[in-house]
Amino acid sequence: MTATKLLKISLIILISLCFITTFSFMTACKEDAAGETEEDLGEAEKTTEEEAEEEVAEVEEEETTGEATEEEAEAPEEEIEEPEEEEEVEEMIEEEEVTVLVIESPAFGENEKVPAKFTCDGDNINPQLDISGIPDETASLVLIVDDPDAPGGTWVHWTMWNLDPGTINISENSVPAGVIEGVTDFGVPGYGGPCPPSGTHRYFFKLFALDITLDLDSSASAVDVESAIQGHVLDSAELVGLYGE
Repeated sequence: MTATKLLKISLIILISLCFITTFSFMTACKEDAAGETEEDLGEAEKTTEEEAEEEVAEVEEEETTGEATEEEAEAPEEEIEEPEEEEEVEEMIEEEEVTVLVIESPAFGENEKVPAKFTCDGDNINPQLDISGIPDETASLVLIVDDPDAPGGTWVHWTMWNLDPGTINISENSVPAGVIEGVTDFGVPGYGGPCPPSGTHRYFFKLFALDITLDLDSSASAVDVESAIQGHVLDSAELVGLYGE
């Protein structure tokens, strides 16, 4: 074999080796690129899944928050406890209601006819009067009975003062001990019953609770008594009876 042939053979082998090496290198590069692409795709898919999960979580959280808000809106408001001051005021009002001064009679009711027994057509004696609700601070009681329908103006039928604050009734045809009776429009102290000349008249039995006792004698008139009690009335009450034809 000549040197020329050997040289050709060597070149052919060298070229073949180069070709094989180049082909192997290209194949390896393609596989690496494909691997990287698959890895990138995997990471992309993973990122997309994570983002989707986060969005789902946010939606669920918003729905939960919305439900909570609706529940709070629908929940009934808690009752607000009234301040102690308001409770004290209510208690004071109740106490005041319990201690309202009252004058009544078993002989007749409010705006009812006074029985003839207690008028000038009968025995002309005073009816029984019952008293309740006297204020604790009361020093004395005053009673005035008058007729505002009399032809010549108000006619006074009875006045008495300095009644003991513990008085719970004035008995029929009786005067409590220690009281003073004033002069009436009949010209004498003591009770004078209804005696209208005509028509039906109203007779006011007026009771006053005072924070003082009155320094008046039996010659004092109803006008004197009314003047003396000004500014000293703790409470008052009245009972209206009717009499006449």
